Amino acid sequence: MDPLRAGDPSQVGDYRLLGRLGAGGMGQVYLGATPGGRLVAVKVLRGEVTEDPEYRRRFAREVAAARSVGGFHTAHVVDAAPDADPPWMVTAFVPGPSLGAMIAQNGPLTVAAATALGAALAEGLMAIHRCGLVHRDLKPGNIIMAADGPRIIDFGIARPVGASTLTERDTLVGTYSFMSPEQFSGAQVTPNSDVFALGCVLAFAVTGRAPFDGETAYQIMYRVLESAPDLGDVAAGPFRAVVEQCLAKKPEQRPFLAGVLAAFGAAGPALVPAVPPVPPAPPPEVALPEVAPPEVVRPDDALPEDAVTGQEPSENNEIVTIAEVANASPGSVVIQIAGNAKIGDGRITLLR
Repeated sequence: MDPLRAGDPSQVGDYRLLGRLGAGGMGQVYLGATPGGRLVAVKVLRGEVTEDPEYRRRFAREVAAARSVGGFHTAHVVDAAPDADPPWMVTAFVPGPSLGAMIAQNGPLTVAAATALGAALAEGLMAIHRCGLVHRDLKPGNIIMAADGPRIIDFGIARPVGASTLTERDTLVGTYSFMSPEQFSGAQVTPNSDVFALGCVLAFAVTGRAPFDGETAYQIMYRVLESAPDLGDVAAGPFRAVVEQCLAKKPEQRPFLAGVLAAFGAAGPALVPAVPPVPPAPPPEVALPEVAPPEVVRPDDALPEDAVTGQEPSENNEIVTIAEVANASPGSVVIQIAGNAKIGDGRITLLR
């Protein structure tokens, strides 16, 4: 957490701001506290875009999408004022690094750990799709590795199934290395686009790089549209087979998320190893007693030989984490903070 800067608000709504957590595509994210002292993440639309009607509409859509999604792998909106000046949204705070930060610090995951990650993300995406939404920006920076499993965050460009790929200004929005071919070609974007992004994320998790990486946007776009994915030396087997199916160029050739979950979930429940926490600066007036870090369970079993896959139905920027660990509920929006913390029994403790 970084300290507040000159010009930052000290209060948003009823929430006292304690420091900066990070910045998103549209706004700044702060660590805040409720009047009762509970930690929250507060996302505020940046001042330079508050007068832009398009950004206000996108922010309002993000709030609506985040509120509608349930499940253990997304996050819970505590409060929001999309029509305020500036607009803001508050989510429960869950500590943990992004997947991108974790890989940068610890290196790629094992296939077994990536299998557990894939099962959790497939379940989270299924919850999003059941709400009639396509996330459209699943990437390592939008996945928070909380102590009890990953969270999918940032619904800034999530749209209803069948919505246009382009914004009102005909600008392509997303992170190119994790976007699907149809997002570049202008074809209809369906939940199958999130399946492609899932394949990109899992390839990144085990290799440390995107499967269609390039030095320029044009190189990346060409490779996404025309080239086979670079999966490095990932061994042949069920995990690689499922990832390759997710990365099929044609949406109808990608597997059902239910099939991905069945294949990966068969390896047994497990938590992906967490990054050793870097303790943030303690927020003012909050006591942080030291406790032993929680035990992390590592998956020991390999994938079954008979990976189950299927066909996805054709129906139709780094962030931080927000969630309430002591009272985790389906549907939370997470905001990330470097380090780790645990909320329980009305106390906030810093894990060192």
